[in-house]
Amino acid sequence: MYIIAMYDINTESKAGQKRLRLIFKLMKKYLIRIQNSVFEGELTRAKFEELKVGVNEIIDKKTDSVIFFKSRDIKWMDKDICGFEKDDTDNFL
Repeated sequence: MYIIAMYDINTESKAGQKRLRLIFKLMKKYLIRIQNSVFEGELTRAKFEELKVGVNEIIDKKTDSVIFFKSRDIKWMDKDICGFEKDDTDNFL
């Protein structure tokens, strides 16, 4: 499945700054960074569930949020970019 993930972590405290670093590292492990707090990529259902478990272990559910948009396949998504593209998202490993 194709995933777009974005997060907003409250960084007013040292704990929040730590959560931000942990969420960033977790997202980079599974997805490609396309904006400061936005990631995208293809994941299996199992990897997506693994990512969500990791997110829920890190965030403070009262002050932080992570939003996932899912599609069965990237071909069902249109992407228009204005300005420069932060990372090339069409690369293959």
